[in-house]
Formats: sequence, C-alpha cells, structure tokens
Amino acid sequence: MPRDINETQQKSTDLLKALYAEAVHAALPAAILPAHLPPRPKGRLVIIAIGKAAASMAAAAEAHYDQTGLEGIALTRHGHAQPTKLIEVVEAGHPVPDAAGVAASARIMDLATTLGADDLALVLISGGGSALATLPIDGVSLADKQALTRALLASGAPIQDINTVRKHLSRIKGGRLAAAIAPARLITLAISDVAGDDPAVIASGPTVPDATTKADALALLSRWKVPVPQVLAEAIARAPESARAGEACFNSADYKLIASGSGSLDAAAKHAAAHGYEVLNLGDRIEGEARDVAKTHAQLALAAKAKGQRLAILSGGEVAVTFASPLNGRGGPNQEYALALAIALNGATGIAALAGDTDGIDGGSGAADDPAGAMIFSDTLARAASLILDPQVALDQHDSGRFFSRLGDLLKTGPSFTNVNDFRVILVG
Repeated sequence: MPRDINETQQKSTDLLKALYAEAVHAALPAAILPAHLPPRPKGRLVIIAIGKAAASMAAAAEAHYDQTGLEGIALTRHGHAQPTKLIEVVEAGHPVPDAAGVAASARIMDLATTLGADDLALVLISGGGSALATLPIDGVSLADKQALTRALLASGAPIQDINTVRKHLSRIKGGRLAAAIAPARLITLAISDVAGDDPAVIASGPTVPDATTKADALALLSRWKVPVPQVLAEAIARAPESARAGEACFNSADYKLIASGSGSLDAAAKHAAAHGYEVLNLGDRIEGEARDVAKTHAQLALAAKAKGQRLAILSGGEVAVTFASPLNGRGGPNQEYALALAIALNGATGIAALAGDTDGIDGGSGAADDPAGAMIFSDTLARAASLILDPQVALDQHDSGRFFSRLGDLLKTGPSFTNVNDFRVILVG
C-alpha cells in the first residue's frame, strides 16, 4: 500500500535513501580498490576473490592491470556476478553453502598450490566469504555443513562465534589458504562486514593466523545449544588445528583493510550534517538481538524529540534474529529491527528511519531481488491498522518482510556488489 505522503514526508524518504546510498558508495570497490593495488610481480599475478564483493573487486583489479597478464577466480553470491575477461566468476550459495561453493573452493586451493616464490597471490576478501568458501574437513559432508549452518544462523549467535565454528569445519578458512599459497608472496585486501574489523573473522580469515581452537568451536556449539551429530563432533576433534601465528606461510604475507562500516557511517554523517542535522554516530560495532537494539535506539530518538533536537542517529554492525522454532516468516535482521523500532516509537511524529544491509539483500529467499531492508515513518502503525496488520504478531512470527511489503515500505535496491553490513539511520525532527 503506497503511502499518501506530503512534501515533507517525501523529503524524509529521499534523504533516508540518499544516506543509505552514501554509505554504500563509500565501500564500492571501483572507487576504493585501485589505490591499494600492488605493482606486478616478477612472476605470475593470480587474483583470488571471495565474498559478496568478489566479482566487483575482481573487475576493478582487471581494469587497473589493463586486463593482461593475470589470472584467477572470483567466488561470489548468486546474483552478484560482474563482467570480467580474465578472472573467472563463480556464483554460489549464501548464507547456506552449496555444491557450487565447494567446487569453486577446491579449485581455488588447487590454483593456490601452483604458485612459486616469484609469484604474487592477490586475495580480495569481503563479507559473505565464510559461507561461499566451503571446503569441508574429512568426515563432514556438504549436507552436514548446510544443516549446521542453518542451526547456527537460527541460534542468535554473533558472527564471531559462527565463524569460529566454520573455521574448524573447513580446509580453506583459518589461514589454510595462506598455507596453500606459500611460498608465493601474499597480499590480502579486505572489505570488512564484521564489528571490530578483525581479519580473523572477516570471511573466517582464510589468509591470516587463527587464535581459536577445535575445542573453542565445540564449546560454542554447546553454548548456543546447536545440535551436533556425534559423527560431526568426532570429525572436528580429528581435524588438524587451523594455521597459527608464527608459521612460515605468513612470512611473506601482508593484510590491509580498505573499507569498513565506519567509513560508510562517516560518509553518511557528512551528508546528514550538510542537510542541517546534528549527528549521533553510534559506530559500526552494534550487535545483539534486532528487536532489543531497536528498543534502545527508539529511546534515544524519543529523548532527542523531547529536547527538540534535529538529529540523525547512525549505526552499523550486525544485529541478529533468534528463532525459537522453525517459522514461515519472511524478512531479515534489518527488517525486524525496523518493525521493532516502529512498535517502540508508537507513532511518534517527526521521526523516520531506514535499516538496510549494505550488500542490498537483507534475508528472504536468498534471491538477488530480496529487499535490502525497510523504512518506517510516523504513520507506519496507523497504515498497518487500516490494513488489519498486527505489528506485534508480525514481530513475534519474524514476518517483518510481509508486513513491510503490504505497506509498500520495503527498501529494494538489488545487489550493491559490496558489503560492510548493516546501515541504520533514524531522523528526528
């Protein structure tokens, strides 16, 4: 149901979308990658790109090197391919891994082992790589990993914990790709989608040392009450530990972060300030249950309204949704945040908000046309009531996607070809 909006409401909508666009643009590979690309090596230049931005990073690298004398593979999510000439682009499943990801990961590891001391492996990492780069350890099938991934995603565990488990089920994560690349020179350029920008967490750290252990992984599965078949637990216990700091494979390895949520928030903050807003930047390390974070942010917005402030409240990070049991709801963490925020604001006038994933896809079917998130306005609950939509029922059933679809307030952008995770903005006044 499209909103019957006046000029002021239209300006709020346009500004919300413009702020989101500024955040995304600040992390686009074509704009940020070229300045960080190294000179050509004496030997081969091999590009390995993994993540939701893999194809766009590969394309930017090709353009920089004049598309000659290089080779490689880019592994990205279905719907996130970009045209390249020399680097092969493979699309695979996310957030649940699939056979295409397994096959491409095996080929990446095979390619890595062909490199010699005069060669350079340029590894381009971005968010989503943990699910895409899937090469299970001995004794673990793809079906095992898919079932465990679904259980982890439904558990409410933070991404750091999920990726700790993933590393100890993998033959490519946790520094193992670096081990395969040695003795070649290794340079990793990364776009971070995790709170804190820890290289060992971004895409589960395929090219950096890992400080976690198999025992840590098993303990986290227990902590988050994730059911683990005995055969899978035994496979983890038998597997080698991940690569450790000080190992020879890291002697010729460098790692550089080229974009993160903080840079995107800064870009949006400048745009908001240019439109006359005071800015409260909460940072890119916000984690927790989506509905709980929304309640906290609603309190900040209501307090600002009570003071008569004209305020833009910005935040990033990664909120989560915990499912008590399998449900048929649609939507992702940002849509659930937006719904919980609307309920907490309870129709307060002069407040509008947007919550979206910077990759352009916030849960749903896994298709490229899934929504990026949702927007809310002071009339959101009133319009829902006119359609006999119960926001609390939708929240309880994790059905925010259908709720906002009926209202016409889904944020639909398509894939952005980058990923620095959540972007949220609340405009007060």
